[in-house]
Amino acid sequence: MRGKVSSRLLLLLLCVTSFQVAFGVTNPQDVSALNSLMSQWQNVPSSWNQSTDPCDAPWDGIQCTNGRVTQLLLPAMNIKGKLNDDVGLLTELQYLVISSNPNFGGSLPAGIGKLQKLMNLILQGCSFSGTLPLEIGNLRNLTFLALNSNKFSGSIPYTIGLLSNLYWLDLADNQLTGPIPISSGTTPGLDFLVNARHFHFNKNQLSGTLNATLFSSNMNLIHIIFDGNNFSGPIPDTIGLVKTLEILQLDNNQLSGDIPTNITNLTGLNVLNLANNQLTGLVPNLAPLTNLSSLDLSNNSFASSTAPTWLTTLNSLYTLTMENVQLTGQIPPELFTLAQIQQVLLDSNRFNGTLDMGSNLGQYLEKVSIRNNSIADANITSSYNGSISLINNPLCQFPKYSNNLYCQNQQILPPYTTSLARCGPASCPNSQMLSPRNCICAYPFSGLMVFRAPSFKDISDTAMFQELESSLWSQLALAPNSVYISDVAITGDKYIEANVALFPMSGLYFSASEVIRLGFDLNNQTYQPPAMFGPYYFIQYPYQFPGSGSSSSISNGAIRSSSISKRVIAGIVLDDGSAPQPKVPKRFTFEELEKFTGNFSHEIGEGGCAKVYRGYLTNGEAVAIKRAKQGSMQGAQYFNKEIELHSTVNHKNIVGLVGFCHERGEQLLVCEYISNGTLRGKLEEGDPHLDWRRRLQIALDSARGLAYLHELIREPIIHRDIKSTNILLDDSLTAKVADFGFSKLDVDTQNGHVPSKVVGTPGYLDPGYLNGELSNKADVYSFGVVMLELITARLPNETGYTVRDIKTAIDQYDQEYYGLRAMMDPKILNQAKHIGLRKFVQLALACIEEPASNRPSMNEVVNEIENILGTNDSMLHL
Repeated sequence: MRGKVSSRLLLLLLCVTSFQVAFGVTNPQDVSALNSLMSQWQNVPSSWNQSTDPCDAPWDGIQCTNGRVTQLLLPAMNIKGKLNDDVGLLTELQYLVISSNPNFGGSLPAGIGKLQKLMNLILQGCSFSGTLPLEIGNLRNLTFLALNSNKFSGSIPYTIGLLSNLYWLDLADNQLTGPIPISSGTTPGLDFLVNARHFHFNKNQLSGTLNATLFSSNMNLIHIIFDGNNFSGPIPDTIGLVKTLEILQLDNNQLSGDIPTNITNLTGLNVLNLANNQLTGLVPNLAPLTNLSSLDLSNNSFASSTAPTWLTTLNSLYTLTMENVQLTGQIPPELFTLAQIQQVLLDSNRFNGTLDMGSNLGQYLEKVSIRNNSIADANITSSYNGSISLINNPLCQFPKYSNNLYCQNQQILPPYTTSLARCGPASCPNSQMLSPRNCICAYPFSGLMVFRAPSFKDISDTAMFQELESSLWSQLALAPNSVYISDVAITGDKYIEANVALFPMSGLYFSASEVIRLGFDLNNQTYQPPAMFGPYYFIQYPYQFPGSGSSSSISNGAIRSSSISKRVIAGIVLDDGSAPQPKVPKRFTFEELEKFTGNFSHEIGEGGCAKVYRGYLTNGEAVAIKRAKQGSMQGAQYFNKEIELHSTVNHKNIVGLVGFCHERGEQLLVCEYISNGTLRGKLEEGDPHLDWRRRLQIALDSARGLAYLHELIREPIIHRDIKSTNILLDDSLTAKVADFGFSKLDVDTQNGHVPSKVVGTPGYLDPGYLNGELSNKADVYSFGVVMLELITARLPNETGYTVRDIKTAIDQYDQEYYGLRAMMDPKILNQAKHIGLRKFVQLALACIEEPASNRPSMNEVVNEIENILGTNDSMLHL
């Protein structure tokens, strides 16, 4: 018997020895888990090879301790695939960071709850969807949880309340619904998270009241960022107990009632934004908030009052925004003398008398906007060289001021861009960029940096952004001047976005380990920007390593929209000069599309050039398949261009491209399926859901999509066929701009390449474009026509309705209908008797102004519609 035992032990030892030879130093369970994950992932680093040992080789992104995998870091590596339950086998894992991989997602598996030593879980900027598993509450060592910028839906798991070590909680920019979970009996809630410093829940669909129990004097929060949800009811006065608070953003909700008076206990507050709610009563005296640098109370229903004198005591204030809050009387001159003040924005109030700015202006004051008030005169010192807008005030009707810049739309200073002037007119091949440090072309590490609560709003401020650059290269251990900032913009949410490119110290490329290090430092908040920029998040563009092809380092889908994103043109490679093969959209076979559509039996629409069919991919996803009619197909060059343009935009108000097919003499596009059809169809049906409020929101959605195309991407696009049949509505009636068949790069028109053939739809076409002048203002004109169509529900080429008819019918003295009653859609007649109708019509007319240079930009249109949605009647608050 003893001999048998010895034999078995010898056999076991031999097995163990061979096992260790095969797998080296890495625990076999971890090897098995990594191999399982790798089998479902594409584009893993080249060092990931089953014939090598993950810890001993080592594999890029893998860190080990005593043969156990403790870190899995793959930010911005363009990983494609899903996270399966086998990730739970990595039981010693402490850091799991797979952020900024736009094609990585699926559901978050319940197996994540087995990683009970996990401290950092960062999956931001991917495409995760579905509900968050309750098992996330098992991660009791978690200190940093960032799941923002995905597509998660359902409610916030109450089990997150068990994560008592949590420091950073970011669930922003998803599709989460329901209330914030509060503890009850033995059931945990987020009020348990007394050690948390960051609650970032903005840009979701959360609703219900903010329960007073959520906040207490035991909490250590410094950020409460809840903007862009559907919270209602009062602001709980328990917020005043959280004396550590530095940023409070509750804007763009449906909150009502008075501002709690004990908010003045928050003496460390830097940013207070309560705009676009339904708040009432008097604004409490905020003089104790001596650290306040940004205050926005706009578009609420406060009781009418004069400008509070305590405003003139806030000596740390950078930006004051109190638009449409029923302020009356004269504006105190001392407001413009505050030591740090940069911008004073007081539009749409009831200020009257003389605007006296005094002679001792603050040295940083650069913008004053007091439009739509009752100012009759002005005393403005000649030494002031900033901008002042007094449009729609009585003084602008007087000859003394009517030709003054104060009464005209003024040129806005261009946003900051890192200067490359010393590099001369050099250019770089492929996707390389010039480094501002040495003017050498290289492949930068780049991405979109979004600042959610900046204290300032001047995006042309050179000193501010140069300080941001120096903080980036110094904290990230890069060479001086190796940071390039461009495409700086203020979004509709009043965030600041910027494209940021970081350059290697030498050579063309960063190594994979350097990319992982930079991505981790930016995702894990190791990097801290200058204080005035406030909290940020960073979505990287997948990095182009040597041999990875000619596509840009910015990949389709890298940025989701609630934020507005940046992009470059993705490389489209031609096979034989006829068939496009883009890098990002999937190329389908004709047989596949026949199968998906039931042999093209489910027709859902038809235009002059194509028919549209509904289909279902193998994963069950519904798609719309646009099949060009024989005889109307574009040449290969133009079909390539449509795919190229469509595949490089990613915004929630633009229909997404899934793939294409170009074979058998057929041209087909596979697009995101939008369930509710076209805006034109809904107007013709007289859909009762298209009330005045919803039409304003549809206009805003569409305008945001166009503004993104025009102003917020690296190579702007002119759509050229904006009309109500190219605006689609989804299940929730969110509008999405569709059809890029006629689109053109804006840079082409700036270089003089105006197309000889005019395309578009009669009735929507810009007269200037018909005369050979093409710019993005042609889209603005077409959008203005759509705005009028939202009011009338009539096609612009229909008898009895033209732009000229609208202009002729305008009656400035008709306070209810502005002279348009006879032309309005009866469905909204009794809903649109608001100030919003007049302003909406005025904005539409501004969009169709001649010459085109008098028209607003689409970004300005977005801002104006947002203002309309926040004006006067409570029904307009969304």
